[in-house]
Amino acid sequence: MPDVQSMVNEFVIKLKKRKVEGSKSTAKLTAELLRSFISQQRLPHSNQAGALIDAVKAVGEKLIAANPVELAVGNVVRRVLHIIREEDLSLTTAAVGGLSLAAESDDENDTEQDDHPVLSATAVAAAARNALRPPSLQTLLEDIPHSAVAPPTSSSGGDSEGKSKSADKNSMTRKLKHNVIEAVNELIQEISTCHEQIAEQAVEHIHHNEVILTLGSSRTVMEFLCAAKEKKRSFRVFVAEGAPRYQGHAFAKELAGRGLQTTVITDSAVFAMISRVNMVIVGAHAVMANGGVIAPVGLNMVALAAQRHAVPFVVLAGVHKLCPLYPHNPEVLLNELKSPSELLDFGEFSDCLDVGSGTGSPLLHVVNPAFDYVPPNLVNLFITDTGGHNPSYIYRLIADYYSADDLVVRRKSAS
Repeated sequence: MPDVQSMVNEFVIKLKKRKVEGSKSTAKLTAELLRSFISQQRLPHSNQAGALIDAVKAVGEKLIAANPVELAVGNVVRRVLHIIREEDLSLTTAAVGGLSLAAESDDENDTEQDDHPVLSATAVAAAARNALRPPSLQTLLEDIPHSAVAPPTSSSGGDSEGKSKSADKNSMTRKLKHNVIEAVNELIQEISTCHEQIAEQAVEHIHHNEVILTLGSSRTVMEFLCAAKEKKRSFRVFVAEGAPRYQGHAFAKELAGRGLQTTVITDSAVFAMISRVNMVIVGAHAVMANGGVIAPVGLNMVALAAQRHAVPFVVLAGVHKLCPLYPHNPEVLLNELKSPSELLDFGEFSDCLDVGSGTGSPLLHVVNPAFDYVPPNLVNLFITDTGGHNPSYIYRLIADYYSADDLVVRRKSAS
């Protein structure tokens, strides 16, 4: 089996060099890496979940720091941390419940030990809440006199009991890792099939003779539109070209190749054409906790045009793009500046250098941002692999998939 630390370092280099493109690919690779990392972890006999969480957090900070703009990395890291907490809580609750039942059974069968306390519902709940201290069972029992928990035994019996406890701890560790890995496998499957799950809902939102507007290129939007076409929906698609990389050109060509009536328009023509449009359907780079969207540059303009003409603005995003952070959080980088060469050739740019001043400083500056921020009030509907949701419902989804304690995973400041 390859060294997991080498795998982590290789993935960090890929993230830094931007060799992994697309939130879906990044999220899937991150989840697969964390699965391998967890499978090779050697956990202590006590506080297994806490040790595993600390280890995953350490790796997660490295991954997030490698490409802080790709929020899908942090999303997956926090999802895995949430999985560990949930699985540990489930195992702890089951163990405490079994202990409570055993104590009740002993109390019923042994009339000579009527004064033995039975674990109350409050104690069980307290142990379940304290899921990050697997010795929580031990901690709970330490508050009960030893004679009230188990009758005195001989030294040989004590040795046997010690071996049994050690075996139980090893079994508990294996069970925790097994359950976590199985849950991470489900997460990977969820990420892999998000396009199909979203596309299945297309027929509910796209109807005959409608005109759909989109911008740039999105694999999720592509599958969504093609799924509606396969359901015999007849509609037209306007594609804004998505300058300066003009990804909309290739996107429109692929749509036409798959049998959809497609029209390419310039980005500046969106306001002129929006009155003919029935719905705007776009992809997203990330969805923030407040329902705001980090999307390819130009989409805020499209959202404003849609609101001005009362055209529904629909965002397609897999659950792995839901980010539990807010746009104002300091660890969130909303933008990334791309190469100026996408706007101007170097030869054109070099003509604008102030050679006469002797410094060679440019008189012309090129700013090429990659993303826009679309506030939640401009979004009418989110369609995820779990269904359609209003922007105000995003916080509920965040609560289902993330733990509040795991939001402290941040990118490390550059040293």
